[in-house]
Amino acid sequence: MPVLFVGHGNPMHAIRENHYTHTWTVEGQRLPEPQAIVVVSAHWLTPGRTHVTDAPRNRVIYDFGGFPEELSRVQYDTVGDHEVARVLAHRLAEYEAALDSQWGLDHGTWSVLKYLAPAPQVPVLQISIDDTLPLPRLHELYGRLRRLRDQGVLFIGSGNIVHALGRARWEPEAPAWDWAEQFDADTAAALTDRRLDQLLDPYGTWREARIAVPTDEHYRPMVAALSLLHPEEEVRFFNASIDMGSIGMRSFVTV
Repeated sequence: MPVLFVGHGNPMHAIRENHYTHTWTVEGQRLPEPQAIVVVSAHWLTPGRTHVTDAPRNRVIYDFGGFPEELSRVQYDTVGDHEVARVLAHRLAEYEAALDSQWGLDHGTWSVLKYLAPAPQVPVLQISIDDTLPLPRLHELYGRLRRLRDQGVLFIGSGNIVHALGRARWEPEAPAWDWAEQFDADTAAALTDRRLDQLLDPYGTWREARIAVPTDEHYRPMVAALSLLHPEEEVRFFNASIDMGSIGMRSFVTV
C-alpha cells in the first residue's frame, strides 16, 4: 500500500468545495483498496505513551470551537477492528502502546478521509502521538509498522509541515509569509532527497523553523509518514501551497 501525508489545515475544508478538497477526492480515487486505514493525526496527543483506537464503531470527535454549527453535524460512519488494533499495539509494544476504546476519529482524520475515502468498507483506526519523544525516536517507533503496508494497511499522517496558526492571515486569498514559503521549500527539498538528519532536526537545521513550527504537533505526523517509507521510495507532492499565509497544505504520497 502507498503511504500518504496530508496537510489538513482549516477544519472548514470539511464543508467546503475548493482546490484542496478536490485534490483529496482525486487522490483518494487513485488509491488501491486497503484492508484497513490507519491515521496518525496531529490532534491526538498522549504524552508518555502511544495509544491505538480499539472500538467496534468510531465516534466522530468535534475537537474545535468557534466554527459554524454545520461543521459539528458532519458525520463519518466507520468501524474499528480489534485484531488490527492488537497487531498495531504489538508492533509498538516496547513503547507500551495502549488500546484505547474512548477516543474516536478527530477532525485531523475525518475532515480529510471524508474526501479520500468517503464511504470506507474497511476498518479505520488512529494511532496517537507521544509528543514527549524526540523526533528521531518517534521516527524509529512508527517505522516498526512499515511491514504492515505489505498486508494491505494504508497509513496516513495528517498534520501540517508549516503550522503557525498565531500568524494566520484571515482575509481571502491572503499571501504567504516569506518565512513560511522558505521553510516549505526547504523541507520539500529535504523530503525529495530523503535528508533524514535535517528533517528530524528542523530547529537545528533551518532558521525559519522556530516561526514556521512554533510547536511541532502538526509536524510530527509528517515524521510518522516518513518513517513508513522504504529507502528506495520516492514521493509525489500535491496541494503544495500555503493557506491563510502560514498553514502549509503540502502533502505527499509514495510513487
